[in-house]
Amino acid sequence: MIYKKIIPLSLVTVAVLSASEVKLPEVSVESTLVTEVSQNAQVSADLAQALSSSVPSIDMNRRSGIANDIYIRGQKRDNISVEVDGTKVCGACVNRMDPPVSHILASQIDEVKVIEGPYDVETFGTMSGGLKITTKKPTKDLSGELTFGVGSWNYTKIGATLSGGNDTVRVLVSGSSETSDQYKDGDGHTLAEQTKLKAPLANRYQTQYENMNAYEKNSIMAKAFITTADNQELRLSVTKNKSDDVLYASSQMDAAYDNSNIYSVEYDIKDISDIYKNINMQYYYSDVDHPMDTRYRNNGATNFSTNHLKTTMQGAKLKNSFDLVGYKLLVGLDGSKRTWEGEKYMTNATTFVQAPSTVSLTHTETENRAVFTKAQKSFGNFDVEAGARFDSTEITPDDITKRSRDYNALNANILTTYNLNKENKIFLGFGKASRVPDARELYIINPQAGNQNLDQVTNKEVDLGYEINNNLMKFKVKTFYSMLDDYIYYNKAANTFNNIDATVYGAELSASVYATDKITVDMGTSYKVGKKDNVAAGVDKDLADIAPLRGRLALNYEYMHNSTATVEAQASAKWNDYDSNSGEQKLDSWAILNMKVKHEVSKNFDFALGVNNLFDKTYAASNTYADLILLSAGANTMLLNEPGRYVYTNLTFKF
Repeated sequence: MIYKKIIPLSLVTVAVLSASEVKLPEVSVESTLVTEVSQNAQVSADLAQALSSSVPSIDMNRRSGIANDIYIRGQKRDNISVEVDGTKVCGACVNRMDPPVSHILASQIDEVKVIEGPYDVETFGTMSGGLKITTKKPTKDLSGELTFGVGSWNYTKIGATLSGGNDTVRVLVSGSSETSDQYKDGDGHTLAEQTKLKAPLANRYQTQYENMNAYEKNSIMAKAFITTADNQELRLSVTKNKSDDVLYASSQMDAAYDNSNIYSVEYDIKDISDIYKNINMQYYYSDVDHPMDTRYRNNGATNFSTNHLKTTMQGAKLKNSFDLVGYKLLVGLDGSKRTWEGEKYMTNATTFVQAPSTVSLTHTETENRAVFTKAQKSFGNFDVEAGARFDSTEITPDDITKRSRDYNALNANILTTYNLNKENKIFLGFGKASRVPDARELYIINPQAGNQNLDQVTNKEVDLGYEINNNLMKFKVKTFYSMLDDYIYYNKAANTFNNIDATVYGAELSASVYATDKITVDMGTSYKVGKKDNVAAGVDKDLADIAPLRGRLALNYEYMHNSTATVEAQASAKWNDYDSNSGEQKLDSWAILNMKVKHEVSKNFDFALGVNNLFDKTYAASNTYADLILLSAGANTMLLNEPGRYVYTNLTFKF
């Protein structure tokens, strides 16, 4: 077991270094901080939708009415990491029906740090970016919140949070339940109707299921923070999610259910000495149970097929923080083990008798051990942060006919900021990070074929930017150039995964202009290019998943204290540069208009009223890269349109 190795190493580190977690100051080159997530994400519990609307570097991959995925600078899946309160979270579905961001609700979140690039040495697998999600913390004072939400297509949500305690124990409990009918696109077509128009007859929904709900999602989170001694705290948390009958209209199957559990035990000691500032120890465990099936489709009317996937993730992490003659130093150990497996079987739709199962993904263990360090120092107007991480990873399949793999990697980065004055600064970063292939890419059997000979991917990146922050405006522009060696890429013609070399580069801009005391203008835009290196003649050089120029512009008017009216425009250029060899297709440009009023009636009650896609435009924001198994009718893979006009309101009661 990995923890038999990690714990002795942890004790050695403590003894030798004689150092929880000290929060180092932000260096803007590598991250974007999104605050007040639960207050602003009022359309649904979908974190992907909330982030893609507010962070220029993030695009959303539309999978369903809920549980959508994210890209960071065109990177997704294992190329980016997701942590919830220090717990690394993974999905079980090989077709991304339950991406990691779907296992935490926007209403449970306090803030999200978006890592942009290979600049996080604390987390396994942060190759091209990642999310560090911080959920709400329990408070000593008794407080509570009750929210009600309704919207188009019979969307309903109820949520409640209660927190309180004393000097010794603080407890928080938060729960949420939501459901919705199928959304309609701008042409008035539901998910089932989009499938009827674009998919083969066998994959369309049976008549009796055409009007069923799009999903039902329930979640509960509980936390207890216990002060065990002066400057010492035990933190316990558990999050349980249950989603039922989630429709994935553009996929071959729907999710019968997604059940996930996230557990964390953390111990934190502060101010050990003048030098040894903090020690933080954490153990976490998460699991996901995800069967997807064809029971609602025409080809499942007599016997329906199920692909049942399960995954677990457990880890232990030790972080020691020091303050040494002006240097802030973080030293840590990290270990984790992920299991992933899948089986397929047929079930009689009348008797529900299940036939014997076959393996779709052999039970695989991915075991990682790592040591990492990070140091920060200011030299006059220069701020410098440098980090390094060494990973040793073993991947072991149960199937003895398949090849086990071992990988080692040294990741490192340096971030520099030059403060021109109190308001202006420029920043420069260099980073290198790797990630290993996952069990799907190595060993999946059907309908895609794994490649047991894949090398790990390495991202070598440079980032450059400028930021101004004064009484008139906040403005930040960032450029990046990413060189991907042995990038794992799906080869549609060969129906397997290969290593290729590729390059991604682009720029992001975000700004808030304080036009008056009452009026603020927010804007954000991103542009990126992705190319395969050294391709053969006739092969499309464009890299998949690289969205075109996109942006948003919002006008906010604060007409009363804590009451704001917002008009927002979102737009995208045509998706002209796409990988036709990998199932992508040309997409039209689009522009939509959103409006929202958030009104505070009293300190204990406020409400929001809004409309998205006011003019009911029909458009698609996600392309059809064949690493997702999507429906095809003829030459084109099925595109899933975004929702049409959506009207919603939220009521929030607080004490």
